[in-house]
Amino acid sequence: MEIVDIVPPELKNNVIVTSVDALFKWGRANSIWPLSSGLACCSIEMMCAAAARFDLSRFGYEVFRSCPRQSDLLIVAGTLTWKMTPPLIRLYEEMPNPKYVIAMGNCNIGGGPFADSYSVVTGLDQIMPVDVYLPGCPPRPEALIDAMLKLKKRIQHPELALGTEDRMERSRRNLELMTRISAEPEKVE
Repeated sequence: MEIVDIVPPELKNNVIVTSVDALFKWGRANSIWPLSSGLACCSIEMMCAAAARFDLSRFGYEVFRSCPRQSDLLIVAGTLTWKMTPPLIRLYEEMPNPKYVIAMGNCNIGGGPFADSYSVVTGLDQIMPVDVYLPGCPPRPEALIDAMLKLKKRIQHPELALGTEDRMERSRRNLELMTRISAEPEKVE
């Protein structure tokens, strides 16, 4: 016998029976607060997604934060250079757990047309764990909304994201290595 069977028939339409864990997942998935990190042309499309025409606020994601301590989603939009990597890692580390990352744009996923450049990171997943990849040059605002809805589904059902643990662990190791290297003082001879 389950708890649902214990609820009297006259209350079945008025009472919701669920677990606390499912309630927390529902709350997290429906109130994502993104931290915008616009590095290049993809950031214009990210701004358009929050504007009136596409209206990201329909899904409860309209509160773009400028402070990492108040956000739980980092949208990295555009070309990431090695010089910009330490501030981005710092923003990621200042975010409270649980935190999520969307890699927006071809430049961010694999370097794009700048992949052969010495100064461009050829994939955001080299320095931090990425939850959703959003390809395109630049991706349309509808694609960003779809990526956020996929992230919502992933938050509500983490068992659907099986097989990504190795990739996430590799990114965490790379992130730890990057922070350790940036924290060590340079030796001057």
